[in-house]
Amino acid sequence: MNSTDLRSSHSTRAGRYVTQHTGYRAFSPATLPPDPPIQLKGELQVLLSQADRALGRLDGSIHTLPNPDLFVYLYVRKEAVLSSQIEGTQSSLQDVLEAEAKILAPDRPRDVGEVVNYVRAMNHGLNRLKELPVSIRLIREIHAELLKGVRGAHLTPGELRSSQNWIGPGDCTLSEATYVPPPHHEVAQHLADLEKFLHADTDLPLLIKIGLAHAQFETIHPFLDGNGRVGRLLITFLLCEQEVLLKPVLYLSYFFKRNRQQYYDELQSVRDAGTWERWLGFFLRGVVDVSGQATETVRRILVLREKHRHAITANFGRAAGNGQRVLEHLYEHPIVSVNDVQNVIGTTWPAANDLVARMVACGILSEITGQARNRRFIYQSYTDLFHGSDSEESP
Repeated sequence: MNSTDLRSSHSTRAGRYVTQHTGYRAFSPATLPPDPPIQLKGELQVLLSQADRALGRLDGSIHTLPNPDLFVYLYVRKEAVLSSQIEGTQSSLQDVLEAEAKILAPDRPRDVGEVVNYVRAMNHGLNRLKELPVSIRLIREIHAELLKGVRGAHLTPGELRSSQNWIGPGDCTLSEATYVPPPHHEVAQHLADLEKFLHADTDLPLLIKIGLAHAQFETIHPFLDGNGRVGRLLITFLLCEQEVLLKPVLYLSYFFKRNRQQYYDELQSVRDAGTWERWLGFFLRGVVDVSGQATETVRRILVLREKHRHAITANFGRAAGNGQRVLEHLYEHPIVSVNDVQNVIGTTWPAANDLVARMVACGILSEITGQARNRRFIYQSYTDLFHGSDSEESP
């Protein structure tokens, strides 16, 4: 059944299409939770149980890290890269790390700034959660951070849209669109209803609530640009706000990117046919899949750290203490210069240069600029743990 057929016979469980005065049809979402209620049984119940266990294992594994805050650095950047790639950016994790390290690269994709903004938006939101709940106010702040100074900056960052937007192929008209969100004058009320749902006491399991909220946000599409990225950030904020995860280490956008067309199709099916359970099954499978991968990454980090700690102790002699300090620094700053190392260990420049040379000889650091001066070095074996999927194509 195609989208036109679905719209002509769709369920009103998720909302309804309303013909506007100029003739096009826009979708007006129903308030959450769905009515009739979510049928939490059978496969969906099994998936929920699996997702809860997978998230529990991931959160537990983070507690095994010696300093969880250090190791969050690349998890956040991996999610930023993947979520942005869903929206068409070309930048890789390596591009982002080099841009943040201020390495000049003329062939770097121009859209790297969008990914860097995503990182800043996530960190801003996580810091704000200490004093502000997930809310319209927080969402608007995040949106402003996301679009500051990059593509879309002219599309009122941080402001709810004041015109009609739509989703569809390039250059399509409103009448040809794949999906037309609610008119702009309804957006504030729909977001207020979503905020009320987020903070209401209900019997819905938290992951079900988060899955519903993400789909509803994408359906409202409250901004002129950046809706997909803000909606995926919303998942992270809700998991951390409710303390399901100690740290933002779930790069769920990996699953959405790998199954991009199904991701879009399932969201549209909710609007057209009220298939909330089907969407939630897809969402929970993503949580199970990516939680397992992120947990395995934690295990590999611990193995790598122990291997390199041992190598430093065995080979660095009296410089071993400084070597260990630099190694810990690399987990939060995987690209460094000799000057950076000098600042970390507080020695002379020649001593820092010698330490870097030892780390290169041991295979811990690799030089990446190819320059005689202003050289930069990367902790490649660590960043490689996160590189695997950031350039994968969707099937």
